Amino acid sequence: MTEQPSRPSGGTAPSFEQWAQARVAGLLRFAYLVTGSQHAAEDAVQTALTRACERWSRVSRTDDPDTYVRRMVVNAHVSSWRRSGRRELTVAEVRDSRERSADDPAAGVVRDDAVWRVCAALPPQQRAAVVLRFYEDLDYPEIARVLGVAEATVRSHVHRGLAALRRELTDQEDDA
Repeated sequence: MTEQPSRPSGGTAPSFEQWAQARVAGLLRFAYLVTGSQHAAEDAVQTALTRACERWSRVSRTDDPDTYVRRMVVNAHVSSWRRSGRRELTVAEVRDSRERSADDPAAGVVRDDAVWRVCAALPPQQRAAVVLRFYEDLDYPEIARVLGVAEATVRSHVHRGLAALRRELTDQEDDA
């Protein structure tokens, strides 16, 4: 996770502009992983930041404004998905700075693409829980706060999401 600027001494919260400027890149990365598309990520972040700005006096007084706004991003995406009445399948652009295998660089790309496609097919809440757990490296209580659900629900979402990932990836390997 990235280092977050702390509140200035004296207990005063930063202005919305200061806060948003320091976090917009991280929110966009997070939203991209949750939504599966750059366009949907930008929409979800814009919606969340607009709402956060309108309510900044209340948001800035919370224990963790970052978690609060991440939850707003997830909610914005889920709301847009529900409004559309259909599930959107996007072609993921793989952005990975990790070193590829020296033996076969293409195999790493194929593997990462397969993982992303399976992850993108997960239901929104499961995908959000998996992303928060393994990309954002949050623990279960933190994820429960972000998603606004019980910790047991988070554990269930992560468990089911990983089971689906394993099942689909194993099936794909067997077919190859």
